[in-house]
Amino acid sequence: MRLTVFWQRMAEHFGSGYADSFARDHVMAELGGRTVHEALESGWEAKDVWRVVCAVMNVPGEKR
Repeated sequence: MRLTVFWQRMAEHFGSGYADSFARDHVMAELGGRTVHEALESGWEAKDVWRVVCAVMNVPGEKR
């Protein structure tokens, strides 16, 4: 998954105004105690981060 697709999906689910805030502030144990931004910066693949976000935030199946 390209980062552009990842951020499009984040914006679609959370709204364009909240997606970046969520990605900067919400620490998830499933990402090793990292935020979305930290996980991506540390080398996590966007598709794997998206899967974690989907699981943690109960993103509906059709948006996954």
